[in-house]
Amino acid sequence: MLLFFYKNFLIYVMIFVFLLLGVAIATLLDRKVMGSIQRRKGPNVAGIFGILQPIADGLKLFLKEIVFPTQSNVVIFFLAPVFTFFCSLLLWFVVPFNEGVVLTDIPFSMLYILAISSLSVYGILFSGWSSNSKYSFLGSLRSVAQMISYEVSMGFLIIVVVLMGDSFNIVDIVKSQNFVWFLFPLFPLWILFLIVALAETNRAPFDLPEAEAELVAGYNVEYSSIGFALLFLGEYANIIFMSSMLSLLFMGGWIPIMNLNHLSINDFGFFLFGMKVSFHVFIFCWVRASFPRYRYDQLMKLSWKVLMPISVVAVLSVGLCLVYGYVFFK
Repeated sequence: MLLFFYKNFLIYVMIFVFLLLGVAIATLLDRKVMGSIQRRKGPNVAGIFGILQPIADGLKLFLKEIVFPTQSNVVIFFLAPVFTFFCSLLLWFVVPFNEGVVLTDIPFSMLYILAISSLSVYGILFSGWSSNSKYSFLGSLRSVAQMISYEVSMGFLIIVVVLMGDSFNIVDIVKSQNFVWFLFPLFPLWILFLIVALAETNRAPFDLPEAEAELVAGYNVEYSSIGFALLFLGEYANIIFMSSMLSLLFMGGWIPIMNLNHLSINDFGFFLFGMKVSFHVFIFCWVRASFPRYRYDQLMKLSWKVLMPISVVAVLSVGLCLVYGYVFFK
């Protein structure tokens, strides 16, 4: 029993460390891609090609003083970023990195992901409310409304993938793509899921909660030191998680595009999964540097009048195809 506890604890620590490394690489990639698109160098002072810049930024944040705003709710103000980062960690418990490499293989892992992603809304709401600042509160309200609106479309898109994979388990969904990735028959839905992922992670062009010209910095404007660092880590951890979901649900996770039977997938499954996640993280960075910010009314109109009707039609269409046997690769 004690050995089992230590083994699980070691796995949790490894996930935490790899997530921190992934966030560091994602932040550096974000700044490098933006610099390249804007025809500048980006970070190039700290270390060779600026590879030590995330470490320098992290040390700077952790060495700063923790400042509590006047008349703020100190307890909730301190715990809200911790809760947000904790929710982003919980999501990784059901993510398979390779065949047989998953921390918790539960039958309804897709429902677990939807439930935990809904809980993260409370951390953002409490961080804005407890700051006792109008800019923070407006930013948190925008973020909550945006996340709840786009979660509806994300839920319908996940239902389509669940119908195709005939399971709520992520591992089974990945294995059902052994013949062909869902990206090919569901390519328009991959684009829709990418748009929803951008909105769920508050990334450009849907970064209304952090609009500098309107809200200074959004719900995290009053945070410094460890509080800001945790919110920042949670945001980029969610970006990497959404990239993982796109890779697992549409690109077969660790399965290659042509599954050659004479090769063992386990030998290079980690590498394939990492390459697919890196590709989607690059798309996140590319979109941020290329598209202007939407207005808030355009953001809501896109969610309720465009994405949700298309998602509902997709669910009905795939359901009818499965009932009447028109799916060509089944």
